Amino acid sequence: MRFDIATLFPEMCEAVMGESIIGRARRAGLIQLYCHQIRDYTLDKHRRVDDSPYGGGKGMVMQAEPIYRCWQAVCAQLQEKPHVIYMSPKGSVFTQKKACELSEKKNIFVICGHYEGVDQRVIDKIVDEEISIGDYVLTGGELPAMVMCDSVSRMVPGVLAAEECFTEESHFGGLLEYPHYTRPEVWEGMEVPPVLLTGHHKNITAWRHEQAVKITAERRPDMLADMKE
Repeated sequence: MRFDIATLFPEMCEAVMGESIIGRARRAGLIQLYCHQIRDYTLDKHRRVDDSPYGGGKGMVMQAEPIYRCWQAVCAQLQEKPHVIYMSPKGSVFTQKKACELSEKKNIFVICGHYEGVDQRVIDKIVDEEISIGDYVLTGGELPAMVMCDSVSRMVPGVLAAEECFTEESHFGGLLEYPHYTRPEVWEGMEVPPVLLTGHHKNITAWRHEQAVKITAERRPDMLADMKE
């Protein structure tokens, strides 16, 4: 699987996506991730990629042409058109279901906006979907892009040790995850739930499901309501 991130801050993305599990997956060739400096694709001699908005207003808008030229260069490398995502607070909210869906894609091209956003015309021309990571606004699309790429990448075969590493987590099956415990058996006077020490896998599975339902009911009752519909 390959990700291409179009950004004004490629070093920022590389600093995060080159570390930990995703970094190891990249080095092992399980995923490919390339960060493209949008300024490299402008025709402006000062490497300018933004301008004031038509109609007035505060802030600047990223120009369509540099983003489009970056996309064209990636398409030429791939010899095909990738699935294009624009990270935007106006997009549909990112979910585990969407992460699963995107993990089936071969190539994903991610556009990171800045300032007041990007010229709508490049969105209309090349973007397949707009995605938001939550109902709030950040200074740029880099953090959302990295969140999305991390979430999708960890479901690529081989990135995690086993499929169970993500299929038993919060949101994957419609519930929040059950609590976890490790050594020591007693810490600060608090004991590990006895059922986890029995080795009885059926009882442990039942306890974990019970805890998952309980936690979901307390913290996200909307998720249980969705499961019943």
